[in-house]
Amino acid sequence: MSMSPKRKTLIQLVSVVVFMGAMAWAAIPLYNWFCRVTGYGGYTNTAEGDSDTILDKTIKVRFDASREKGMPWEFKPVQREMELKIGETGLAFYEAYNPTDRPVAGQAAYNVTPYTAGSFFAKIECFCFTEQVLQPGERVQMPVTFFVDPEIVTDRDGKFVHTITLSYTFYEIDLPEDYAALTDAQAEAINTSER
Repeated sequence: MSMSPKRKTLIQLVSVVVFMGAMAWAAIPLYNWFCRVTGYGGYTNTAEGDSDTILDKTIKVRFDASREKGMPWEFKPVQREMELKIGETGLAFYEAYNPTDRPVAGQAAYNVTPYTAGSFFAKIECFCFTEQVLQPGERVQMPVTFFVDPEIVTDRDGKFVHTITLSYTFYEIDLPEDYAALTDAQAEAINTSER
């Protein structure tokens, strides 16, 4: 028994829609994975510890901060720039302040410019690896520990980089479930004590 041309066309169209939906769903994770592996788009690397080699050549690192629209925090770098030897471990701080009357959770997205330097910029520790929750009126300084991989000086494009800019953009996220439950319980306790 053969399939009618209309039914065959319908099955093909549904298959195309399902395939395109799957590709759209997978596109962002695949792109992010590609950027992390290659350093494309200014994504940085991570490192377990300090660099084994420190060169006598220096590089300037600038720090930039921004907020996604609607993020209520104040967010800025504590130090605008530093100069360090290539391979030397650097420590920089960013400051965040929650001026609201409610707890706010945030996550930082980051990149490095020029993009060619992304794969040579290695973070050892960073506040951007985890979500951050600030209480009403809380101000914190958040560290990032990093180094510039000495291999940058032998890279075809990287050897011409003299200044790297590390940029973070904070955006608001939902409070963690356990945190939301905790704050609900605290609010209930306050309401009960006021009665």
